[in-house]
Amino acid sequence: MAKSLGIFVTSPDSLQHAIGVTKAAKAKGSKVKVFFTWKATALSKDPAFKGLCELADDVSICVDSYVKQGFNVDDVPAGLTPKKMATQAQHGIMIEDYDCYLSL
Repeated sequence: MAKSLGIFVTSPDSLQHAIGVTKAAKAKGSKVKVFFTWKATALSKDPAFKGLCELADDVSICVDSYVKQGFNVDDVPAGLTPKKMATQAQHGIMIEDYDCYLSL
């Protein structure tokens, strides 16, 4: 198993997949970063999202996509801090710095 995994989430149907993959990777000792963008930012309103934030090493969302989906930038989802309301640079970090990359 790789030592680090970046999960790029764009699909609004992928929260349970992201949680399952994160659990499996963490069980194998991997560092996991999850980044939500476009329509997947709506998943931040799912009650299970906070649990993913507690499980993964790093979770952030694209603030621009979040706003474009109709959410207020000041409405920070449970499990995140304002600092985790980020830009697409988080996506680039996963591509550059993580051993494995998964797109959901």
